[in-house]
Amino acid sequence: MAMVFAGLFALATSISAQTIKIGLNVPLTGDIPKVGEGSKFAAEMWLEDIKAAGGLEVGGKKHPVEIVIEDNESKAESAVKAATKLITEDEVLAIVGPQSSKQAVPAGGVAQDRATPMISPWSTNPNTTKDRPYVFRAPFLDPFQGPVLANFITNEFKFTKAAVLYDVASDYPKGLAEFFKGAWEKLHGAGSVVAFESFTTKDADFSSQLTKIRNSGAQVLFTPQYYNEVALIVQQARQLGVKGPIVGSDSWGSAETVKLCGKACNGSFFSTHYAAKGATGATKAFIDRYNKKYGYVPDDVGALTWDSLRIVEHAIKATGGLTGDIKKDRENVKNALAGIKKFAGITGDMAFTAEGDPVKCAVVVRISDKGEFEFYKSVCP
Repeated sequence: MAMVFAGLFALATSISAQTIKIGLNVPLTGDIPKVGEGSKFAAEMWLEDIKAAGGLEVGGKKHPVEIVIEDNESKAESAVKAATKLITEDEVLAIVGPQSSKQAVPAGGVAQDRATPMISPWSTNPNTTKDRPYVFRAPFLDPFQGPVLANFITNEFKFTKAAVLYDVASDYPKGLAEFFKGAWEKLHGAGSVVAFESFTTKDADFSSQLTKIRNSGAQVLFTPQYYNEVALIVQQARQLGVKGPIVGSDSWGSAETVKLCGKACNGSFFSTHYAAKGATGATKAFIDRYNKKYGYVPDDVGALTWDSLRIVEHAIKATGGLTGDIKKDRENVKNALAGIKKFAGITGDMAFTAEGDPVKCAVVVRISDKGEFEFYKSVCP
């Protein structure tokens, strides 16, 4: 069921103006509902600002704005249905989301086929935007994130043997596991990933894989899984006697990770897009406002959704005006998105490639002994 919230307001200058509809394709239910919640909250805040400004000014005219939310249930098939509905029935000008690569890759195909601009705030799998001029993203890519983590572990711990545990049925962990393995073996030689173990979505018992990892001689375990799986993997690993560091990726960034994992995750590292602790400027202002409004510090998904909406806003303004023909307006927004060469986001400055992918720095975060996400270091391309 679609959810709509709107910046509709009675201003004489906007009564007759075309309403701009933005679609939000997010997982409000399913395995990772916190991802959808953070995205929805960021969108609410963005719409508040649009409303406070009297609408979105495009070509000298202020337009009311609606955000149409579709719950993709954290499923690929539901994300495709959501994208199709937003485009054909709701006639949105652009879509923000899906977040996860498992939904963003297939939904991106719908956006491309139906010539509608889409930006994924969180998907790092290259296939989301590959050969798709209508599809963009806000985060860095896994071909960058994999080597970042391999280099970080090598330089930080001087280790030479690694193990990987990942979900073979999900695009994001499968792709990132392979990029990490390639980067690690480039540094330490073939066979230096001494255990490359997989499981399938919904599995909850990892004892067989973790026992192999424990007996493999691996000095570190890399597991690029979502927050609901991280807790199970890390807790079971410690119970089975896996003693080395456990390192994750940007999918660990939810506050739910520590809430579900408890002390077992303390001391772990993961790569991500921003660190809330120690933030300054516009990033701190966003965090403080979000925390005051919703009662918790936003994770990277919320921050990236905020950046994605502002990138879409920037592109719509850059069209110079709306024609009222949705096909033409979508084409103009797509061209404006492709024309963005530099953007200052709260998750960092970005420069975009011809493929619609940003070039930006990664942040390595350490989970402290108090269970807090602490900035550890920044790694740039």
